[in-house]
Amino acid sequence: MKKLTITAIIFGCLAMSSCISTNIKKDDNMNIKNSLTEEEKAKRIFTPEVMWKISRVGGASLSPDGKSVMYTITDYNMKRNKGYTNIWSIPSQGGVPIQITDSRSNESSIQWSSDGGKIYFLSDRGAGAQIWCAKPDGKEMKRVSEIEGGVDGFGINPQGDKLFYIKKVKVENRKSSEFYPDLPKSNARVYDDLMLRHWNYWDEGKYSHIFIADLKNDKIGESIDIMQGEAWDSPLAPYFDAAEITWNNAGNKLAYTCKKMTGTEYALSTDSDIFIYDTESKTTVNITEEMPGYEKYPVFSPDDSMIAFCSMERAGNESDKNRLFVMDFTTGEKHDLTKDFEHSASNIIWGDNETLYFISPIEATIQICSVTRSGKEPVRIITKGMHDINSFVLRNGTMVADIVSLSSPDELFTVNTSDGTLTRLTNTNEEIYNNIKMGEVQKRWVTTTDNKQMLTWVVLPPDFDSTKKYPTLLYCQGGPQSVVSQFWSYRWNLQLMAAQGYIVVAPNRRGVPSFGQEWLDQISGDYSGQNIKDYLSAIDDVSLENWVDKERLGCVGASYGGYSVFFLAGHHQKRFKAFIAHCGMFNLESMYGSTEELWFPNNDLGGPYWSDNPTAKRSYANSPHKFVQNWDTPILIFVGEKDYRIPYTESLQAFTAARLRGLPSRLVIFEDEGHQVFKPQNSLLWNREFFAWLDKYLKN
Repeated sequence: MKKLTITAIIFGCLAMSSCISTNIKKDDNMNIKNSLTEEEKAKRIFTPEVMWKISRVGGASLSPDGKSVMYTITDYNMKRNKGYTNIWSIPSQGGVPIQITDSRSNESSIQWSSDGGKIYFLSDRGAGAQIWCAKPDGKEMKRVSEIEGGVDGFGINPQGDKLFYIKKVKVENRKSSEFYPDLPKSNARVYDDLMLRHWNYWDEGKYSHIFIADLKNDKIGESIDIMQGEAWDSPLAPYFDAAEITWNNAGNKLAYTCKKMTGTEYALSTDSDIFIYDTESKTTVNITEEMPGYEKYPVFSPDDSMIAFCSMERAGNESDKNRLFVMDFTTGEKHDLTKDFEHSASNIIWGDNETLYFISPIEATIQICSVTRSGKEPVRIITKGMHDINSFVLRNGTMVADIVSLSSPDELFTVNTSDGTLTRLTNTNEEIYNNIKMGEVQKRWVTTTDNKQMLTWVVLPPDFDSTKKYPTLLYCQGGPQSVVSQFWSYRWNLQLMAAQGYIVVAPNRRGVPSFGQEWLDQISGDYSGQNIKDYLSAIDDVSLENWVDKERLGCVGASYGGYSVFFLAGHHQKRFKAFIAHCGMFNLESMYGSTEELWFPNNDLGGPYWSDNPTAKRSYANSPHKFVQNWDTPILIFVGEKDYRIPYTESLQAFTAARLRGLPSRLVIFEDEGHQVFKPQNSLLWNREFFAWLDKYLKN
């Protein structure tokens, strides 16, 4: 067994940059007063209330000369139960941040004009989200668009004479009153095919379309729907990420991502493609028609001779390796530049015509990498350290990255692309860093039952004392194919758990990225197998430490992590004294019949429950609901009523089973949440219930 104790890189950077001033003042117009109280400073404990006082950094955009960074900060007003997002500016070489927009509205999607003389952004000041522009100092602000119902995203071409915007368009009838005009007060939806709903919304016949319009004197001219009459979305549902759409550098072609399928075919496949629309000929070409799986995020080379994009090989596996492809427009040839690189690529940016940069999950961290266009040289991993680089931007040789760790929320850093050196740029939450204690994060290698080495994070409580024994939590990751990295979460925050006096064990069990495709793929068709053994290997290994109280172990998780909790509840052999499951899969048969993205259970379970496929038979035979007779431990269950990914009825079934088993159990249903809990007051409620349950059964 190999152990390594680490200090999070973010706190090292804090020590080197304590002179950075944030100059942040909350605007009294919105009553955002998120300074720590004297009591909070004295206790120095990271609580849910403190977490919601954190200012959230995001949306960085670099000026064309690379000298100025625009970014957003979101602050939350707990009483009003909402957040406010504003634009800030800071020199890329460091300096005092300046607030550009006021706190009476929300801004996002910052884009610079090609000459750096102004910025464009979305703002909800007025009727719906519209495109606005201003000088970089925030002066001369004016509205650019007046689109009925607002817009969901936009992009200015490099010449500044055209733009695209995204807007929902009514294409098909779904409501009963649309089919029967003489029944205007009827209230039903009518469907002839899948998919009826997606994540947290019902299909009501509206689709996300791309419009192109001329831009003159900062006003939008007449627009064209380049997808008119088409019953599909661009960008893709359910995330509707505008980064899936991009202009070429000549400003006359638009590349976009779309999955041009409907109904059952759409529900069964991930086969999206890259399309290019020519603004002069008004024609559209599919450049990846022969490629199965997801193709997303096109980016033109600086001279427009090539286009890079992300591609997955298999059309039913949403967690396949994300390959970095480049297509040469002259020859039509496509090359996989990451063929010999075992990790996925995302956030692709051209440095020049020869070099591309991207981020990749590597051994439970996320790093910036580069590769040459020829692909003849191996991928170069530029950055290193215990952090996640969630995104980055590059202009005129300046690179700025958004970085988090298990111990620190998002902040901006500049990146030296030669040696990977990170220099802290923002220090947005200095008051919290200086007054709230975080626990030590240990990197631990655990030997699994099949003699593999599994990286497991162990987060210790602040002021940890190795002579004491602590209640300990096994954290079960969702996804299931999502890495347990150096992530910072406002929903499942490991430091928040540690701060309440718990040791947290977070294993990168089978099925997570960053350890090669074989490690990632193993979980598909084997939900109840090796990865469950991996969980137990991790908690059993850490429980050998004298500072773990083996009589006070808990197990928590959401989504696939919720499945893990439900399954372990019937197989844990008295290890755990409390369980908490959030939106978990309980009855795999009913889940298959009521979820929406059917490619997911087809890939991960082996097919539908009526299939003769041996993998499917094994999956359904090991559905957690078939082992309820073994449940013997108190369980708390959370669910969102608008969860259509894993329908909330799964949690209802689990709660019914627990009660009929006579177990101490509690069900918390959020009427206005889906698969995750986003609203501030709902989050505080979630955390209060979460920790009250753990404290009741693991501390008393």
